Amino acid sequence: MFALVDANNFYVSCEKVFNPSLEGKPVIVLSNNDGCIISRSDEAKLLGLKMAEPAFYKKEFLKQNNVQVFSSNYALYGDMSHRMVQILRMFSPNIEIYSIDESFIDLSEYKTTNLYTLADSIKIRLKQSLGIDVGIGIGASKSLAKIANKIAKKDKRYNGICILRSAREIDCALRNTPIDDVWGIGRQYYKFLEKHHIYTAYDFTKSPDNWIKQNLTVVGLRLKKELQGISCIPLETIIPAKKAIATTRGFGRIVTNVTHLKEAVSTYATRCSEKLRRQRTVANILTVFIHTDPFNKKEKYQYVSKTFHLPVPTNSQMELVKFAISGLEMIYQEGLRYKKAGVIVDGLEPDENIQFSIFSKTDIKKNISLSKATDIINNKYGRDKIKLAIQGDGKEWKLRQEMLSGKYTTQWRDIIEVKC
Repeated sequence: MFALVDANNFYVSCEKVFNPSLEGKPVIVLSNNDGCIISRSDEAKLLGLKMAEPAFYKKEFLKQNNVQVFSSNYALYGDMSHRMVQILRMFSPNIEIYSIDESFIDLSEYKTTNLYTLADSIKIRLKQSLGIDVGIGIGASKSLAKIANKIAKKDKRYNGICILRSAREIDCALRNTPIDDVWGIGRQYYKFLEKHHIYTAYDFTKSPDNWIKQNLTVVGLRLKKELQGISCIPLETIIPAKKAIATTRGFGRIVTNVTHLKEAVSTYATRCSEKLRRQRTVANILTVFIHTDPFNKKEKYQYVSKTFHLPVPTNSQMELVKFAISGLEMIYQEGLRYKKAGVIVDGLEPDENIQFSIFSKTDIKKNISLSKATDIINNKYGRDKIKLAIQGDGKEWKLRQEMLSGKYTTQWRDIIEVKC
């Protein structure tokens, strides 16, 4: 059996933990640059606010209904997510971190345990330790656990816990699950299946194996088995190394100055290098891109990029920044108003497989040692305590976060003081 533990309105819940005055009020959290709604409290949902809805167009509505609005506080959410996982590991070491607020748990060691009691214990422990409410779905496969979790969160009668064990329970759940709500069914497959009169998960399980394999490949056939309670998708307890890494951001304001663009691009290249070293890989290819505002109808949209095949695979901050800046200088056009930039590294391979070049003039070993020393200091004292001068301070291009809450668990100055 598998359990899927999913935090309720996670970003909003994190804000409420450190600001109890938000209880009972409509609360929303916005995406990068305070753009769209990405998390809503139940009260905000009742007002009709929708996910991915641009906040700018609802400005008056939010004010009239006293909606509490917050910028994304990823440092806080990431730390709360880490704490959540640490608590789940107390119940089982076999955990797959599916997203920032979702984790699958292998319950095979609890064969003689009352699963409802176990799930209730997990809910209570998370609420007591973190102040976070969760929904828990349990099934014989990860796909059934996913469906059970949706039922647990939507139907108040379940009190946040749904277990699909008997054939009758599974049959009822599948009949009431629209096909586009099934884990792994994307928009294109949904349209295709609807054309063939497959509207629910139950309909899908009654389709012939050969037809599913022919039209949805072996992945679709595996999904059918999963929905029938046959586990085909194992837990990924070890997070696989990424095959490509991208760091891209929209600017908080329009950027026209090449110096400010260099600050942003060098910072993004640095983030890529940190991620590469964290997963012990090196990159063979680097791409840098910039583009203007695609939503500004008064100006022509322009996207330009430059790709380099690196002479030696690397995860060195200085090497990646050097190529990123070089690419930026090739594609930058004076007079254009840029809205976004990014750096992508590809062709990744393990760092122990580096093939050095006899023509390289760079002291690669020195760069590696310097990068390791920088990582140690920044990990201990905080990001960018040591950084390249070209990264600047980011004041002219950093994300717009006008409603950012405190970093209550990751910054000493934001730790809440309790006074008697």
